[in-house]
Amino acid sequence: MIQNSLEQIELADRLGFDYAWEVEHHFLEEYSHSSAPEVFLAAASQRTENIRLGHGIIQMTTNHPARVAEKVATLDLVSNGRVELGLGEGSSVTELHPFNLRFRDKRDIWEDAVRCVLPMFWNHGWEYDGEYFKFPKRAVVPKPLQKPHPPLWVACSQLETIKYSAHRGMGALCFKFVDLAAARAWVNAYYNTFIHQQERLCEYQANPNIAVVSGFMCAETDEEAWRKADGWTFFQFALKLYNQEGPFEPGEVHIWDRYQAWKQTPAGQRRSGSELIGSPDTIRQRLKELEDANVDQVILLNQAGKNSHEDICSSLELFAEAVMPEFHGRHDEQEAWKAAVLNGEIVLEDIDTDPFDFTVRQAPTQKPSKDRRNMVAGVVGRPDSTAISA
Repeated sequence: MIQNSLEQIELADRLGFDYAWEVEHHFLEEYSHSSAPEVFLAAASQRTENIRLGHGIIQMTTNHPARVAEKVATLDLVSNGRVELGLGEGSSVTELHPFNLRFRDKRDIWEDAVRCVLPMFWNHGWEYDGEYFKFPKRAVVPKPLQKPHPPLWVACSQLETIKYSAHRGMGALCFKFVDLAAARAWVNAYYNTFIHQQERLCEYQANPNIAVVSGFMCAETDEEAWRKADGWTFFQFALKLYNQEGPFEPGEVHIWDRYQAWKQTPAGQRRSGSELIGSPDTIRQRLKELEDANVDQVILLNQAGKNSHEDICSSLELFAEAVMPEFHGRHDEQEAWKAAVLNGEIVLEDIDTDPFDFTVRQAPTQKPSKDRRNMVAGVVGRPDSTAISA
């Protein structure tokens, strides 16, 4: 699977795709095998020339800030400045508890980690004394090729986090919207927040961008595309299952079997109509809606369920030939619109997002504990404490 993924990125680079994004997850059996994205992206960097390589995301809760700075800078150097840096919190207790982290504390830990790590990119020497992380003054080397740092993004597993990413001056990596009205509402909310309510965590460079992840399969007909993409909703089903019922005993969960049963239910057979699955004409129509809503980037979810390597590659090739050139050709129009919004020439309508809000992943239901814990990621300067039970 990993070798197939590298071949797919190599193909995408030759075809002219702009970005390749790689997740970070831990202990999510059957769902994700990407626990060391910096290694995978480094391998991809040596097989590609132009495609930008995105951490989508690095878990700032389970990685020490200094190690994040070192690994990201090194990847930026070996890729000749092609890194995009997405920053995330971790999705569930299955991932966080083994690192002695409370799920309820993940946002506070994330913010402290961001304050700690980002100045390491542009300061020769840096020290930090925060709520969760303490770091003595050291020269963190190397420094990234991109100055002052690679573009910053936030994982938005909850749609409301789109506004939060804008509030922090970072790009938003979010799941697909239900329809054009929802896309326009959230894009407007993002840029209005970015302009009027921005409050960065430290003096990093802002990144006004909103990217949307969508299920993808391009084939000659809609029927063929849906047949090849059968099982793509496993992506969200499995993650939701881990959020609601995990952690599981290793080897005993059989998520794929449960997914097959779920697919026979009305919820499992429902299609939103916004998926980028179909013929070139169908996908072109749905992409046009996202373009009309001024979404900056669309991330095509290729690997989901049991779709084959051959089908993924043929899908990328057909899309690059029949659909992508049209939208690449209008990219400058989107950039001009964005510039006009940011400088005040265009004032966006303030649209209520409540009708378009829904939960993709579980969010903490308890207030942060404020416990100072002996975390694996932030062990320096940490007092001893009792480990969190799984």
